[in-house]
Amino acid sequence: MKLRVPPPRPPAFSGRLHDARTATAIGRWLALAVVVCFVTGLVSHYLQHPPAWLADDLPSRPSGGYRLTQGLHVASGIAAVPLLLAKMWTVYPRLFEWPAVRSVRHGLERLSAALLVASAVLELFTGLLNTAQWYPWPFDFVQVHYALGWTFTGALVLHIALKAPEIKAHWSRGSAGTLALPAEDGPNRRALLTGVFAAVGAVTLTTAGQSFTPLGRFDLLAPRHPDHGPQGLPVNRTAVAAGVAAVSARDWRLTVAGPRPYELTLDGLRAMRQYEATLPIACVEGWSKSADWSGVRIRDLLDRAGAPRGARVRVVSMERGGAYSVTELAHTYARDELTLLALRLNGGALSPDHGFPARIIAPNRPGVLQTKWVHRLEVL
Repeated sequence: MKLRVPPPRPPAFSGRLHDARTATAIGRWLALAVVVCFVTGLVSHYLQHPPAWLADDLPSRPSGGYRLTQGLHVASGIAAVPLLLAKMWTVYPRLFEWPAVRSVRHGLERLSAALLVASAVLELFTGLLNTAQWYPWPFDFVQVHYALGWTFTGALVLHIALKAPEIKAHWSRGSAGTLALPAEDGPNRRALLTGVFAAVGAVTLTTAGQSFTPLGRFDLLAPRHPDHGPQGLPVNRTAVAAGVAAVSARDWRLTVAGPRPYELTLDGLRAMRQYEATLPIACVEGWSKSADWSGVRIRDLLDRAGAPRGARVRVVSMERGGAYSVTELAHTYARDELTLLALRLNGGALSPDHGFPARIIAPNRPGVLQTKWVHRLEVL
């Protein structure tokens, strides 16, 4: 007796609102969040890891530029989470369409959707864990996050190009494709979209306060609060973690290596003219807060060492290990009058966790590059 295998039958979906109009309405907002997240992510990446052609021309102004762009980057990424979930719920029945590929165009559409979903889920998931500084994977977060951003954006562009006719047909409530849908679904669709946007507003409002401090009172779901930390400022890497918890002020020296190299004690630095600046610390994890800093201008230290005006500066920390124990200041930062070798924070001496005895504070610079526990400057 010959066994006959029945042909596969796709499941039937009786639920409503899995239609092109709902997908288009949610997709427009998701695309907006993605564009903001992608552009601000590029700004963040190039400020933190500038290519050689850009390294000497990084702008030091506006002073709060990185705080704004990184805050928007994290806020738009978090807002994209409920939008992505709603979008996937709307279109998931199409995963069970049969035959799986009907034409070259249809094959490209499914390929772009697969890349889009996979890269979006991984990008947002790893990004969310980054805001909590939790990295339970063996790969480098920054490089993978950057590569996934390009993968996701490329898949999105391809997907929009392939779906352009359908998007156009369902762009608004008065579009031809939308008018052809069952009229009785209209109220349910509006209720669904209202719920999705309410969820977006709720997660944004309860997390954005970590960087937009006027919203700090609503900061319920963000892993960091800008007011929590020694001297009223959060800390990512403590002195104990960096292995510099027992720095002796009496033994510490600042070495400035240049055409006229010299050393200074902490008392020698304190005897120099002191300047004040109100600047934010803005971290890639999304939190930021302004603080009052005072110390010696970097450009005064460089002038004393005979540094050329266009010289970059290598900043060396005493911390043991760490990817950012050695950083570089472009000449635009080094010569900015607001860039300080800070000795005091909010009216008091730097605490060990904030970089005692000296740290860099510069405008429009990622927090991870505001090097703490500085003991050496090298003119390049």
